[in-house]
Amino acid sequence: GSGRIPPPPKPRWYERCVQPCVAELLGSALFVFIGCASVIENAEGTGRLQPALAHGLALGLNVAVLGSISGGHFNPAVSLGAWLVGGLSITMLLPYWASQLCGGVMGAALAKAATAGERFANASGGACGTVAADARVPAALAAEVLATALLVLAVCMGALNEGTRTPLAPLCVGAAVTAAVLAGGGAGSGACMNPARAFGPALVANHWDYHWVYWVGPVLGGLLVGALVRLLMGDEKTRLLLL
Repeated sequence: GSGRIPPPPKPRWYERCVQPCVAELLGSALFVFIGCASVIENAEGTGRLQPALAHGLALGLNVAVLGSISGGHFNPAVSLGAWLVGGLSITMLLPYWASQLCGGVMGAALAKAATAGERFANASGGACGTVAADARVPAALAAEVLATALLVLAVCMGALNEGTRTPLAPLCVGAAVTAAVLAGGGAGSGACMNPARAFGPALVANHWDYHWVYWVGPVLGGLLVGALVRLLMGDEKTRLLLL
């Protein structure tokens, strides 16, 4: 009789907690499977084009299909950046990471099961670790930081920041990955940008060369973008420095 409209019911725990983790697990598995398969079956003469397109298209499609459930991260560095800018609850950060890493292992295992043994071994199972020598480690690390920053920036500004959010976010994310893979190989890192993409194939193929680069670089890239958005580039709800 007061005329008040009751507030909408809060999502149940399954939709709020379990379903997003399932989406991150599934999306990460599909992304890593396609990524590994594109590297293992990379045709001669295509260079980095085939893996770049495969990774970019797979991630863009995953974001478009599953993004409404989980936000479409499929990457611990993206989840870190999303949490820093207020797009992910702290209570979901560790479950997201666990889901993404498990999905990476599942995707790499599927790629191994679907691939002839010799081709799998020759491509190291699609694992990252192309740094040729210790002298290239600084360049590879810098490439991972910058490439991840590009990806996380596309997510934070294209999907999370209210002032710049766009329905074309999945396309932007996929394009960011494609461009980074095309450009990042020259620095010797392969532009992984994703600890889950690095961990799954490394575990399945037992290929751990310079593996730390693919954790430190993406984490630093996520932290960098989180700081930029929070301090300078975010909207009024997100920005800490209200100049």
